[in-house]
Amino acid sequence: MNAGSDTQSIGEVLHAVSSWIDASECNRQRDAEALLWSRVAKVGEEAGEVVAALIGALGANPRKGVVGDLGDVERELLDVATAALLAVDHLRTRAGQPGNAMEAFEEHTRAVAARAEAG
Repeated sequence: MNAGSDTQSIGEVLHAVSSWIDASECNRQRDAEALLWSRVAKVGEEAGEVVAALIGALGANPRKGVVGDLGDVERELLDVATAALLAVDHLRTRAGQPGNAMEAFEEHTRAVAARAEAG
């Protein structure tokens, strides 16, 4: 799988990755509910990695000391965001909804900003 062309929107790239995950050999035989559960569970798994990276960057585990830096935390946070957007793409595709995950994210972010009176 390539990383997507420069002409593809991020939403299109996310959809391509999401489709690739569903079509992978290990997922082809899974039913729709199992695929959805795995996408949502992946978000939780990635969130755990953020916590581990922060503990390492802050040296909060005296046995290990400082391992990594805040750049590692940022990369793990981006992995959480990516996993969540891939789950949204999968969910929307499964439901036959129009639009892509980035459009849904933009709408949601604007709604959050409006509630916070920040937008």
